[in-house]
Amino acid sequence: MANPRRTSSGGGATGNHHHHHHLPTSDPTSTTTIPTPYQTQTQKLLISLKQFLKKPHAFPLILSALLFLTWVSLRLQFNQYPQNKILLKSVKSNHKVRSFKNDEDGLVNLVRFSDSSKNIVKDDRGWLMDPVSVALRNGILGGAVTCQSAHLGEIRPGAQRGNHRHHFCNETFVIWGAATLFRLENPAVEKGYAQTTIGRDEVAVVASPVGTAHALVNVDPDRTTFFLGCQDHGVGSNTSASDYRIWKDL
Repeated sequence: MANPRRTSSGGGATGNHHHHHHLPTSDPTSTTTIPTPYQTQTQKLLISLKQFLKKPHAFPLILSALLFLTWVSLRLQFNQYPQNKILLKSVKSNHKVRSFKNDEDGLVNLVRFSDSSKNIVKDDRGWLMDPVSVALRNGILGGAVTCQSAHLGEIRPGAQRGNHRHHFCNETFVIWGAATLFRLENPAVEKGYAQTTIGRDEVAVVASPVGTAHALVNVDPDRTTFFLGCQDHGVGSNTSASDYRIWKDL
């Protein structure tokens, strides 16, 4: 007689399959980040900025911002070089260094010559000079040592040139041909500038150090002023490198 199969309801070690139902547990390596109000606001701003940059009228505003940052950068670079501040003082002390024809010439950093001066090479063809070497030889300080950029021009009676200030270049002028008023910014003078008139038969060499305003005015009734300007650093069309309309009375 066969033994009846015994069914075990207990926890036998063999022949039994147990189905375990595990409760869901959280994965410690998986975290859900809830954005803070600040992060949400930042994301909204970035989305708005991207949408704005796609619009046509965004370009002028971006260009203006870049120009402003360029202007700030150039000003900071200028202030980093101490020699620029030293050059600004050269006009103030120059009239004490050398003997000028008159005190006004010293205050405007100018030396003048007649057509027969030994500083000018002259023959039957006319006169000839090197303005940079003439300025240095006669003690004119703060002018261009090299002529990286040059411009030649004329000023008709009653007209003017300059009336501006360059922040990144020294400039040396040669002026001749007519009675011409030359004005130079000078902190040693109570009104803030000095000026003198160059005779119609004179040739003048004058230096305008970096950061110093200058102006040329033709005060001759009928003759034209001619001038040569020599700069040791090109200014070009960079308006942030210069200040304009310094004196309202010119």
